[in-house]
Amino acid sequence: MQEKETPMLPGSTPVPPRLLRALSEPLLNQRGSSFKALIDDVTDGVKYAYQTNNDVLILPSSGTGGMEAAIVNFLSPGDKVLALSIGAFGDRFATIAQTHGCIVDKVDFPWGAAVDLQVVRERLAADVHKEYKAILVTHNETATGVCNDLQGLGQVRGDHPALILVDSVSALGVMEVKTDEWGLDVIVTAAQKGFLIPPGVCFVSVSPRAWAAYERSTSPKFYWDLGSAKKFLEKGQTPVTPAIPQLAGLREALKLFQEKGLDHIFAKQIYLRDITRAGVKALGLKPLADDAVASAAVTAVWAPAGIEARAINRKMREDYNVVLAGGQKKLENKIFRIGHLGYVQHLDILATIGALEMTLKELGVPIELGSGVKAAQNVIMSRKGLL
Repeated sequence: MQEKETPMLPGSTPVPPRLLRALSEPLLNQRGSSFKALIDDVTDGVKYAYQTNNDVLILPSSGTGGMEAAIVNFLSPGDKVLALSIGAFGDRFATIAQTHGCIVDKVDFPWGAAVDLQVVRERLAADVHKEYKAILVTHNETATGVCNDLQGLGQVRGDHPALILVDSVSALGVMEVKTDEWGLDVIVTAAQKGFLIPPGVCFVSVSPRAWAAYERSTSPKFYWDLGSAKKFLEKGQTPVTPAIPQLAGLREALKLFQEKGLDHIFAKQIYLRDITRAGVKALGLKPLADDAVASAAVTAVWAPAGIEARAINRKMREDYNVVLAGGQKKLENKIFRIGHLGYVQHLDILATIGALEMTLKELGVPIELGSGVKAAQNVIMSRKGLL
C-alpha cells in the first residue's frame, strides 16, 4: 500500500476533492456554446480574484509562458527595461526580456530581502529621457519567501510612462493584489498555486496602457499573441486548444473564492504563515525573510549550522512522508522551504513542525521535542474562531 504523503510545497499544491471531481467532467466542444459559458464564467471569476476591470486572458501554459507573453506582447527588441530581482524568478523575468532583445537594466537585491523602493525611485528619476519602457518585478519570490510591495511600486512609478509588468505566479489568490487601484499594467499568474488546480493554465491581465504598448510592439508572437486571444474570447473561444479539464476545475475553485470571499482567503494565508514561522523560530531556526516582508505562500528557513538542508528534506520525506522544497541556485543545500498555500490546513503545519522536530533531533540538533509544536499551537489557539 502506498504511504500517504503530506506535500508542503510552494506549488504545485494539493487539489481539494471538490475540484478533483470537476476536473473529471466530460470534455466539451471547444467551439460550442457550453465552452463559451465555461470560458466566460472563469474569465469573470479570475477578474474578481485580480480585483480588476481590465482584460484578463487565459492561456494553456505554465506561469513562465505567461511571463514570456508579457514580454513579447508589450515590448520590442531594443526597448530598455528596469528589471528588479530578489531571487531566482526575478532573474528569470530579466532573462526572458533579454532573450527577446530587450536592453535589461537589472538591479539585484539581496536574496532574502525585498526591493528597495528608494533605489527604484532614484533609477526612475535618473531616467530623464523616459527610456524605460517597463519595470519587471516579482510579487512573491518563491525561491526566498519574500513578498514585494506592489502598491508602493505603483506609487513610486508615478507618472513615469514605464509599464509595470508583474510575475505574481505564486502570489495571486494567496495575497492581496489590487490591480487597478495600484496601477499595475500586466500581471501574470498560474493556476497550480493559489488557484488550487493542477498545472496547465496561466492568466495575464492587461491594462489600457498595456494595450497601447501592444499596438507598438514589434516582437514576433504567435502562440503568445494576446491580441488574438482577446478577439477569440469575444466569441467565447480560444485561439489554440484550451485545457478544458483545468478550466472546469478552475470554475469550481473560483466558486470557492466567491463563497469564502477574498478577505477570508488572504487572512487564512497569513494565519498559516504565522503558524509556520512561530514553529520554526521556536526550534531556534531562522527564516530567510524578515517578518515585515514574509510571504504568505512559502517560508524559507536556514538549515542549522553543520547540517545540510538536503539531509533535512530527505529525512522528512523518507521517514515522515512530509515533502518540503529545497533551495535554488545560490541557496541550494542552505535552506529548506515550507509551502503553506492552497489546500493546506493548520493541522498540516502542526504535522510538519512535529516531523521537523524529530528530524532535527535525529540529525543531532539540540532541540526540545514539542517546543515548535507548542509555539504553533499557541498561534492557532490565539486566533481560534477568527477564521
